[in-house]
Amino acid sequence: MSFRPFDMERWQSTYEHDVRYNLSESGVEPLTLGELMELAGLTSASVLATALEYNPSNGSPALRERIAALYTGASPSQVLVTNGGAEANFVISWRICEDGGEIVYLAPNYMQVPGMAANWGCEARPWHLREELDWQPDPGELDELVSADTRLILVTNPNNPTGAILSEATMERIVAAAERVGAWVLADEIYRGAELDGVETASFWGRYDRVLISSGLSKAYGLPGLRLGWAVVPEELTGELWARKDYTSISMGSLSDKLATEALRDDVRAKLRQRTRDILNHNWPLLEEWMRGRGDVFSWHAPGAGAIVYCRYDLPIGGLELAERLRTEADCLIVPGEHFDMPGYVRLGFGPAASRLLEGLEGCAAVIDAVRVHA
Repeated sequence: MSFRPFDMERWQSTYEHDVRYNLSESGVEPLTLGELMELAGLTSASVLATALEYNPSNGSPALRERIAALYTGASPSQVLVTNGGAEANFVISWRICEDGGEIVYLAPNYMQVPGMAANWGCEARPWHLREELDWQPDPGELDELVSADTRLILVTNPNNPTGAILSEATMERIVAAAERVGAWVLADEIYRGAELDGVETASFWGRYDRVLISSGLSKAYGLPGLRLGWAVVPEELTGELWARKDYTSISMGSLSDKLATEALRDDVRAKLRQRTRDILNHNWPLLEEWMRGRGDVFSWHAPGAGAIVYCRYDLPIGGLELAERLRTEADCLIVPGEHFDMPGYVRLGFGPAASRLLEGLEGCAAVIDAVRVHA
């Protein structure tokens, strides 16, 4: 069986700590440990007293209770805490795709699950978001793609890389298509809570008895370094996913579990999400003004959520070459559209501190202008 590498993650992992300006990230400027402690009212003594022991491998009862409370009707026994949303996606795709078949996924998308499906021997079939529809899909195309062999329909909502949010009608069409053939729906909702307008995206949870949710604290909460994610699934599936986790990371770090439990207190959670929205709404106009100054190069639709915008660009070089030139000449990392199987696009992040964002964009402008001059 051939192995499909995860190109975007390999690109980011290789270079994101070697550049001065990281515009490849899709979340906001992370909090420091001190900032989180201050926000949550934690004392140094309470954190230093945390035993660095093996944690319950499915997550502590207190943390699972807080996660379950985010989803109407969910119980702590339906929650599996994981090392980031990526591990939740991994164990889910392992369970669903190990026997072959096919998956249908919204495209463009975070390519972990489509890549893993291919690695498990599944066929991954894209259901395209349409730029002319403001990055919404054509629901009629879904019925043509979903068949008796479809094991899973994958959606990332809000979407990565476009920042688009599915309409209620489209969500219902997805559920109906899955129900027609008995397929699972995996809703990666890790950007839920990072909406620029502050209106939380509706969850897929509770719409169908075969809905699987993955999420975590990285994007909407600004806490990627905790590596804290979760799966919320029908109770009969929890044990199967937990058994697979026994083969991966076993358990989360005890300090991450403790801090995540505090982060998901209602009062702290509200503050973290407000901080994220404040950064997004301050920084998005800065990036949009920069792109408007290069209107002959970029075209885009404003994102509804997340610290990312997906742009079409008009330059006489491919996205991989453009990204490499920006990395080496502007000390700035972006994500080329080739990592989403879409040449001619780039994903730009606007989550860093505003001053660093502007400095990075200034350097990128010099490279882009040089490319235009020599076109």
